[in-house]
Amino acid sequence: MAAKKSSVVKEVYDMTECCICTEVFTDPRVLPCIHTFCLNCLMNYTKDKRPGDDIPCPLCRKEFTIPADGLSGIPKNFFMEKLVSARKLSAGEEAGHILCDACSSDEARPSEATAKATPATKHCLQCQQNYCDQCSQSHTKMKATASHAMVEIGKELQKEEIALRLPTKCEMHEDKEIEVFCLECQLAICMMCFVKSHKTHNCSDIEEVSIDHRKQIMNDTDKISELLKKTEGVLPRFEKEQNNLANHLADIKSEINTAADKLIAAVERDRVRLLSEVESIKLKRVKQLETVKQEVEQHMAVLESLKQYSEALLSSGTACDVTRSANSLHSRAEELMMFDVISHVDRSLPSLNVNFTSSTLLGIENLVGTIAKDGLYPRILCR
Repeated sequence: MAAKKSSVVKEVYDMTECCICTEVFTDPRVLPCIHTFCLNCLMNYTKDKRPGDDIPCPLCRKEFTIPADGLSGIPKNFFMEKLVSARKLSAGEEAGHILCDACSSDEARPSEATAKATPATKHCLQCQQNYCDQCSQSHTKMKATASHAMVEIGKELQKEEIALRLPTKCEMHEDKEIEVFCLECQLAICMMCFVKSHKTHNCSDIEEVSIDHRKQIMNDTDKISELLKKTEGVLPRFEKEQNNLANHLADIKSEINTAADKLIAAVERDRVRLLSEVESIKLKRVKQLETVKQEVEQHMAVLESLKQYSEALLSSGTACDVTRSANSLHSRAEELMMFDVISHVDRSLPSLNVNFTSSTLLGIENLVGTIAKDGLYPRILCR
């Protein structure tokens, strides 16, 4: 195969490869969506399915129903078969390996004929036979085959040569050429089919019918080309929408972060305030406790001093000492006993009850905010 193929040959190569096995088509079958696959590939693809089941096309996902007689009932793609044949003849894919059919046609001694056969260099499009240079010259000189089109094996076929390789043989009668088109059955048939099954049907010359069909296909192709162009114009929209979406959502994220940061800052300020307030309550209460404690300790010191003095006077004082101090000690004792230390403590230290009530904001589901979305694009369906 040449390192660089022409656009026509490249197109043929691309069209004749199965997208499942990535090999050249073997027994190509065409689905209703016009996608073609090898029969064996379809069998592997639908091995767990039965006739009547709906199966998506492996390429476009458009569903088709398995025929009653199984996958073998899916129509053959005769056009693709001819393209596969054209591929083998072009670009030298099989050049040097194709033998002359005329040289190797000795039925009496097939092995000897094959051994003596020379490589074919020409292919007759009408006879579907391969010939060497000498046999091809003889073939073109014969009156019955002088008008046959010969193409060179190993040479890149042109579009008009490929067009000549469209199906010309009847599927039912392989030795008959297709010449008639049944308008009622929408089938391309040979004269034998016409005589046996379509004689009472409205039929016409296939060449004449093909003219109208070509016009229809050309018209559809033009429309498809316009639709393809229009569809291609949609592609930049996705990139633009994606960029716009990314930028817009980046702004939304920034707004969310800003709102959350403000809320966090407010919470932090409130936390500091509450903790400071608690600390202030603590310091004030501690100061009160220390003050009252000092007062109680001072009162205890006075009581202890009076007690020690009285006990010393009783144990060591003379009658004169006792009589001299008794009245003053009694007055002081009565004075000290008038002081109710517990009542003083209760009055100096009023009851203190400190509690914390959590903010009700914690129960709000959308504390920072909410996201509103509308105008979203519907899902895009490709058919």
